[in-house]
Amino acid sequence: METAPYEIVRINENSWRIEDNGVRFFLLTGTERALLVDSGRDVHSARDIAATLTQLPLSLLNTHADADHVASNGQFDAFYMHPDEEPNYRRGQRPGTLLPVREGDVLELGGRPLEVIHLPGHTPGSIALLDRNARVLISGDPIQDGRVFMFGPLRNMDRYIRSLEHLRAWDGAFDEIWPSHGSIPVAPALIEKLHDGALAVQAGAVPSRPAELYGTPIRVFDLGFAGFLCDA
Repeated sequence: METAPYEIVRINENSWRIEDNGVRFFLLTGTERALLVDSGRDVHSARDIAATLTQLPLSLLNTHADADHVASNGQFDAFYMHPDEEPNYRRGQRPGTLLPVREGDVLELGGRPLEVIHLPGHTPGSIALLDRNARVLISGDPIQDGRVFMFGPLRNMDRYIRSLEHLRAWDGAFDEIWPSHGSIPVAPALIEKLHDGALAVQAGAVPSRPAELYGTPIRVFDLGFAGFLCDA
């Protein structure tokens, strides 16, 4: 296993988060199976890390295919992902068989059903997982109090706003949210704050400043509680 810095934090008796240089991924267990939710940014040994925490049969699900969520995918022959995300994944010539999951699909770990919710906008195939028994939403990137990347060819603010509106169908189903970036946990009220903030950005009501990220000119919109990085 690599020695790159990462931190394993036990959330509860059957959930862990692995903090990996500004992004986190999760290990969830039931009575029969275990699931990695994403596979790291700098870590390339997520399967090995999981093996130190559980001996249950292990699968991988990717919330989306941005590079900071798929670093250990090569350790798996197959992985769960929304099919709309496959073009994003294959852009990096990445290996493995995509096992398609769509909204309404349920992954059963044994006493722990995880429901897939499709949240396009940040990327076309971004998904979240609803752990109904634990009353937790594992949100990937779209819901966070950090910086939501909305620049580049895959991003679509209109779809992002509709996805946040779509989540109203699950009002009352979860008490906290586990994002891939920023603070953890965050409260469900953040969803409406991001929704209103995104509308304000679209309306030109939020000041912005120019910046550059990965060689790309962008505009930074700071909402105070979170931010959007958008096309320049």
